[in-house]
Amino acid sequence: MATTRQIPLARTRNIGIMAHIDAGKTTLTERILFYTGRTHKIGEVHDGAATMDWMPQEQERGITITSAATTCFWKTNRINIIDTPGHVDFTIEVERSLRVLDGAIGVFGAVEGVEPQSETVWRQATNYGVPRIAFVNKMDRVGADYFAAISQMRSRLGANAHPVTLPVGFEEKFDGIIHLVEMKRYRWLDDSLGAKFEVEEIPADMKEMAEKYHKELVEAVAEFDDVVMQKYLDGKEITVEELQSCIRKGTISNKFNPVFCGSAFKNKGVQPLLDAVINYLPSPIDIPPVKGHNADTNEEETREANDDAPFSALAFKIMTDPHVGKLVYFRVYSGTLSIGSYVYNSTKGSRERIGRLLQMHANKREEIKEVHAGDIAATVGIKTITTGDTLCLEDKPIILEKMVFPEPVISVAIEPKTKVDQEKMGMALSKLAEEDPSFRVKGDEETGQTIISGMGELHLEIIVDRMMREFNVQANVGKPQVAYRETIRKTVEAEGKYIRQTGGRGQYGHVYITLEPQAPGKGIEFVDAVKGGTVPREYIPAVEKGMMEAKDAGVLAGYPVVDFKFTLTDGSYHDVDSNEMAFKIAASMAFKDAMREASPVILEPVMDVEVVTPDDFMGPVMGDLQSKRGKIEGMELRGTAQIIRSKVPLSEMFGYSTNLRSMTQGRATYTMQFAHYEETPKSVQQEIIAKVKG
Repeated sequence: MATTRQIPLARTRNIGIMAHIDAGKTTLTERILFYTGRTHKIGEVHDGAATMDWMPQEQERGITITSAATTCFWKTNRINIIDTPGHVDFTIEVERSLRVLDGAIGVFGAVEGVEPQSETVWRQATNYGVPRIAFVNKMDRVGADYFAAISQMRSRLGANAHPVTLPVGFEEKFDGIIHLVEMKRYRWLDDSLGAKFEVEEIPADMKEMAEKYHKELVEAVAEFDDVVMQKYLDGKEITVEELQSCIRKGTISNKFNPVFCGSAFKNKGVQPLLDAVINYLPSPIDIPPVKGHNADTNEEETREANDDAPFSALAFKIMTDPHVGKLVYFRVYSGTLSIGSYVYNSTKGSRERIGRLLQMHANKREEIKEVHAGDIAATVGIKTITTGDTLCLEDKPIILEKMVFPEPVISVAIEPKTKVDQEKMGMALSKLAEEDPSFRVKGDEETGQTIISGMGELHLEIIVDRMMREFNVQANVGKPQVAYRETIRKTVEAEGKYIRQTGGRGQYGHVYITLEPQAPGKGIEFVDAVKGGTVPREYIPAVEKGMMEAKDAGVLAGYPVVDFKFTLTDGSYHDVDSNEMAFKIAASMAFKDAMREASPVILEPVMDVEVVTPDDFMGPVMGDLQSKRGKIEGMELRGTAQIIRSKVPLSEMFGYSTNLRSMTQGRATYTMQFAHYEETPKSVQQEIIAKVKG
């Protein structure tokens, strides 16, 4: 098929901007859009006017909630950008964006340095093998310390981080940068909103410092190119192009992280960062072909970033748009797709016609005729699709690697206010759950309530807010509940026998099982170890189904059971009376009996909590954390503030922001993110059981 690609694949970049909340990601994106000519006015987050923060909830709170995609052009290159949230409750948005991106900019505050969520997103990027450059923002702020931020990247992120630009002046005297590759000074002209700058010689008083860091940079990257390494050892001059080539090789191989500095808010340092995106981050052809498996043969296959290869794409985000319905964002890995053609959803086994293709600019849409390898675009009108599904050609079916989503840690009960709201609420919640795989909805059969679960209080607050505004549903929301889990501590064997004789055909199912604990986070494993057909093949899936249903409600307090291995060892059957239902019930009975004997325990989510407090309040803050069953893991002095890192059970953290404010006269802040599940102390376990049974 003939294609009309305007910009070659080698000049395309798919990048994400990721950071801790309030490091300035969205402000940086706004500047990028302005300097690339995508917007004609700079939108500010604090005015609620940022282009990429288009949801009312984002504008009111001044935070990014949903990842927004846009496209801009810089010096004959095309850059597709996804601005991701920095709040831990929306970590799923970062996760799914990183899955489809080729490179990322990690943004760090010059005062705060590496913060908890910066660590999380950096770790996520490492898991997906995404090459990164770093931008130390807010160099104009009081307490800005560029080199402390780089040192923290090395110690806390394990990054091989080296400065490529140096700041000229600090805090309110920050006045531009020195570029260590070009060995030039950049000075921005304030009257042009940072659009114009002058490139000058390095000032005499900074020459020595620039030489020192230039030498360190050359030393750090020369190893990525044998020719350059030899020139360096021979003491020969290394050209700008050679140095750029070494930095590029090191960055793409994930062995080096170039660091840039600036102040997005003060419009300084953004253009050299854009150059770095082009010079150092990979194009789709610089990264390994995407992996997947053939939907028919199950054999591993790859797809190269090439317009002539068979079409393959991954749906990484679904949104409900009031104007066009279900909007599906997808990343094209290979081939091309044009309007009117058919695609095959290999994950679901369904065929869909593509009626419209859209280029997204935050919440604005532009109709396009076709998409090519390396593009990020959206479509509407696809009926059966969920996040993580693969779109491909029916005669060349491939299923790309799935995305893994975190389990929710917090739940609330929600009730519609009126009968009319009841019908609308079901529809609204199912659409919101379709958009967000880390948000779950289930009905509580005993109380008749609807339970919604998510990653944190803010996550659920935003969901409810969206439900009320976008879907016009009025509802009452209960108090947050912790998503406890149950597990077992010892191996036991058990028998499950279900026999019913009620005249005519009866019911007969009989199994022997072994239930054993698995390591934390290992999940659930079902093993069929039946010999000699004592349980016929056709009933094995029913046994697994019975176990899967039974594990949803543990024997202590009815919470889901995790991290165990269920082995079906033996059983018996009846030629006439045995059926799937009987074996399902028998497996469920065996599981419950085994669990009672297997030393069951309740697990609770434990959070990583980091409190930044003035020195004067350190004692009361630490005492308070310890009174919440918190374990203090470390302290660090940053400027005049103390950073206290601890692990605290989530159940103890509700309402902590008010508590912390009153304890520190409103001067301390904290961040919290999920760490792991841990066994609850006996006394707490008894309280939980009493509450459930009471």
